[in-house]
Amino acid sequence: MKLRGKQKRFLRAQANHLQPIFAVGKEGLTQNWVDQLDGALDRRELIKVNILQNSDVTPKEVQHFIESQTEIQVVQIIGRVLVLFKVSANKDARELSSRVKKI
Repeated sequence: MKLRGKQKRFLRAQANHLQPIFAVGKEGLTQNWVDQLDGALDRRELIKVNILQNSDVTPKEVQHFIESQTEIQVVQIIGRVLVLFKVSANKDARELSSRVKKI
């Protein structure tokens, strides 16, 4: 699903209270990390990822890597924090995506 402006604004508002649950460190970006990220998004649909200071990658590089490897969409980049969204493969966990579709 390609997100429109109003949908992104809604997701940013929903992500405002969230804490980052994933981090990119000195290990960088690996396929295993992306697989874990994808699994977490199947359960939550909206998460934040923190890029640590000791990481060699920039937020734009992380965005490009994530979007090229998966169907995950980067909603917003705030400094070294990315807000990510993906429609869950589990129909029971699609509460947020069903609300986004109505917007």
